[in-house]
Amino acid sequence: MNFGSRHEPSNVQVLTDSGGQYSRLVGFVYVFNLIVGTGALTMPAAFREAGWLLSLFGVIVLAFMSYLTLTFMTEAMAISNAKLRFQEVVSKGSLKEDSLDTSMNTDERQPLIYKPPTNYSEIKPSFEITQRVEMGTMASMYFGKVGLLFFHLCIIIYLFGDLAIYSAAVPKTLRDVACTYRKNSTGNCNQSQSDSDPCWSEDGHISRMDAYRIFVACFILLLGPFTFFNVQKTKYLQVLTSVARWTAFLMMIILASIRLGKGEGQGHPKVAKIEGVPNLFGVCVYSFMCHHSLPSLITPIKNKARLLPVLAGDYTIILIFYLVLSFTAVFAVDKIEDLYTLNFKPNSCAPLTDVVPIQYFLALFPVFTISTSFPIIAITLRNNLTAMITPHSGQLAWYLPKLVCPLLCIIPPFAVAMGTNQVEFLVGITGSYAGAGIQYIIPAVLVLLARRDILAIGGSYLHRSPFSHKGWVILTLVWACICIAFVTANYIVSNV
Repeated sequence: MNFGSRHEPSNVQVLTDSGGQYSRLVGFVYVFNLIVGTGALTMPAAFREAGWLLSLFGVIVLAFMSYLTLTFMTEAMAISNAKLRFQEVVSKGSLKEDSLDTSMNTDERQPLIYKPPTNYSEIKPSFEITQRVEMGTMASMYFGKVGLLFFHLCIIIYLFGDLAIYSAAVPKTLRDVACTYRKNSTGNCNQSQSDSDPCWSEDGHISRMDAYRIFVACFILLLGPFTFFNVQKTKYLQVLTSVARWTAFLMMIILASIRLGKGEGQGHPKVAKIEGVPNLFGVCVYSFMCHHSLPSLITPIKNKARLLPVLAGDYTIILIFYLVLSFTAVFAVDKIEDLYTLNFKPNSCAPLTDVVPIQYFLALFPVFTISTSFPIIAITLRNNLTAMITPHSGQLAWYLPKLVCPLLCIIPPFAVAMGTNQVEFLVGITGSYAGAGIQYIIPAVLVLLARRDILAIGGSYLHRSPFSHKGWVILTLVWACICIAFVTANYIVSNV
C-alpha cells in the first residue's frame, strides 16, 4: 500500500477554533461522552459470549491499544500544527521577497535579496495544538493516493456501519417495547421470543419481524430527509443527551447491583469462550472509538500542558465503567439482550425493576440518544462521499452532492437494517474492519510519516507520545493485522 509517497496539498483545509475554549475538565467530559455511546449497550452481551475472565483480559488490552493509538493521533496533530506554521512562515517570506523594492534600499546592512527560511531548524516552529487539523487533512498531508483512498474507504465504511447500527437499534427497541404478546407469559423464562412470533396477539398477522421492519421504514422516513440539509447539534441538545446518558447507565448499574446484593443474581457466565472473542474485539474497538473526532475535542482546550495524562484518565474511567456495567449485567441476568437496555423493558420476563416509568425510560433510552445523532452522522457521511468523488477542479454536477450522495447515505443502511436486527453483530463487524482501520492502522501510519517530516529537528517536542519508539508503531500494525485475520477466519469457520 503506497502510504509513503507524500504530496504537499495546496489547499489543505485547516480549521482554527472559532468557538469558545474550555478547561481540561470540560474536555475530559466531552471525550467521555463521545466514547460512551451505543457500543457500551452491546458490551454486556459480548462480555457474556466471550466469558467473564477472557473478556476482562481482552477489554483491558483493547483499552490500552486504543489509548496507544490516541497518543499517536495527538502527536501527529502537534507535528501537523508545526508543519503548517513552518509553511506559513515560508509563504510569508516568499511574499516579502516578491514585494521587496531594491531600488529604495538605503540600509547597507539589509540584504539585497530576502532569503526565507528553508528548514525547521532555522525557525523552530511551536508544536502547540492551536489549529484544528482533522484526520482527513492529516491524511492529505502525509499519505499518497493509495493511502488517501484507504482512509476515505475506512471512514465511509465506518459511517455506513454506524448508520446501519442506528437504523436497527432504534426500530428494534421500539418493536420490543410495543409488541405485547409473550409466549413465555407462563413463567418459562428460558423460552425467548423469536422474530416469527406474533407481535400483539396470537391470532394476529403481524409478526415481530414485520413490526420491526415497519419501524425501520418509519425511522428512515422521519430522519432520512435531514441528510439533504445541514443541521447542527445544539449545545442544549448535547447537554440533554449527556444527562440522559449518565442517568440511564447509572440506573442500569445500580439496579443490577441491587439484585446481586440481594443474592438474586441469575447469571452464570462461563470463564472463557474463545468463539466469542472476535465479536468482543469488534465491540471494544467500536466502544473505545473517538480518534476521528479527536481534533474537534482537544483543540479548544485552553491548557494542554498535561493533555495525554488527561486522556489516560478518561480511558481509565471508561474502562472501569465498562467493566462495572458488564460484570453486574452478566452475573445479574441469565439472558442478556444484544442491547442491554432491552433487559429493562416492560412486560419482560424477570425484569431488573418493577417500576414502570424506569422500565420505559431505560428501554427507550437508545431511541432518544441515537435519533439525535443519526442526522449528524448521515451528513458527515454525505460530506465524505462528496469529498471522495470531487475531482481536482472542484466541479461536480449539482445532483451528485444534492441528490445522489444523500441517497447513498440512506439506502444501504436502510437495506441492511431491513435484512437483520442483530445490533451486536453489526457493531462487531463495523468495529472489526473499518473501526480497526481508523483506530489502529491510520493513526500508526500517520505518526510514522509525520515523524519523518521533522528529522531536521530531532529530540523531544510538545505532545510527543510516550510510546515514541518505532517498535510501538510496528506492534500496532501487526496487532491490527492479526486481529482482523482472526476475526475473518472465525466468521468463515462459523458460517461454513
